[in-house]
Amino acid sequence: MKDSDKIYITLPRKRPFKNVFQFRITLIGTDPPVWRRIVVPENYTFYDLHVAIQDAMGWLDYHLHDFEIRDEEEKGRFIRLECPWTEPDLEEDDWLRTTEVPLKKYFKKTGNFALYNYDYGDGWQLEIFLEDIYPREKNKEYPICLDGDLSGPPEDCGGISGYYECIEALMSKDDSEGLLTWLGDWKPDDFDPKTVVFESPRKRIKKALED
Repeated sequence: MKDSDKIYITLPRKRPFKNVFQFRITLIGTDPPVWRRIVVPENYTFYDLHVAIQDAMGWLDYHLHDFEIRDEEEKGRFIRLECPWTEPDLEEDDWLRTTEVPLKKYFKKTGNFALYNYDYGDGWQLEIFLEDIYPREKNKEYPICLDGDLSGPPEDCGGISGYYECIEALMSKDDSEGLLTWLGDWKPDDFDPKTVVFESPRKRIKKALED
């Protein structure tokens, strides 16, 4: 392998920051919507944001992810930001790696948005909408989850259709196919932003590298 073909991953690290980004994250295809409002440091990378989304949704980061975001400099073109573990087609020149791209490169003003894809089998898609940019509060730890509604769908439940099958099984109490047993104590309307625990992106990626 040539040096130019090697995959380089920059480990996340804490950096000083003055402002924070407030995002509304909505799981596309859900009605009523599964959504979260989170606040993250402006110096986050897209990988750091990925970790925050996973934690806010209650997911376990089992699968690949990517972001798609509009290129403001070239109208109609979208940039793809790939997760560190994927191997994009090296002949394509419109992709970047999430660990290497700061949020500030593409989130420059309120109203900017991106599409977050997670688990290409289940096909979860979430809209990431920048609601506000404001100064950080002294002595407050970030990221934080301010608000949201409904539990994130269980991992590997089969996408949007599987998510609603889980809800239907709970409502009907039908465990003929073992779905209720598989769901355990998952409840679709059980979400409290105060219970969200955000893991360090650096710790998350180092754990993945060790595995």
